[in-house]
Amino acid sequence: MIEELLRFAHVIGATVLLGTGAGIAFFMVMSHRSRDPALIAHVAGIVVIADTVFTATAALLQPITGAWLAWSIGWSLWEPWIALSLILYVVVGAFWLPVVWIQLQMRNLARLARDQDTPLPERYHHLYRIWFACGFPAFFAVIAIVWLMLMKPAF
Repeated sequence: MIEELLRFAHVIGATVLLGTGAGIAFFMVMSHRSRDPALIAHVAGIVVIADTVFTATAALLQPITGAWLAWSIGWSLWEPWIALSLILYVVVGAFWLPVVWIQLQMRNLARLARDQDTPLPERYHHLYRIWFACGFPAFFAVIAIVWLMLMKPAF
């Protein structure tokens, strides 16, 4: 019974990470395309909350449920597919943590532009380009982790 609950919690966590990441990216890109500081400030504010409530919670629980699940099944964390998943998880974190800070800065810059009724500053656009570039390796690493989790390939 505990194994089934752990597996369920782990799959839900993976789903939240993948879904929230894709959703956040979609809404940030769409608001950015509007070039409207008020819309960007609003969406970025929601994105910061979503990243805190959903992504951060799932990101913290995912390695715990994964390790506990592996232990309950009798797998070593050194199984090649698990070890590769953990390496990719570190890659995701290396790209996601700066993105959280960037999203806060983008939100603040958009709020300032909105409040001063000015266009978005160049710093916002610079941060957006970094944010956008960081999304690809993080997203594809999460996709790879889900694939490894489902396929459990023998290397």
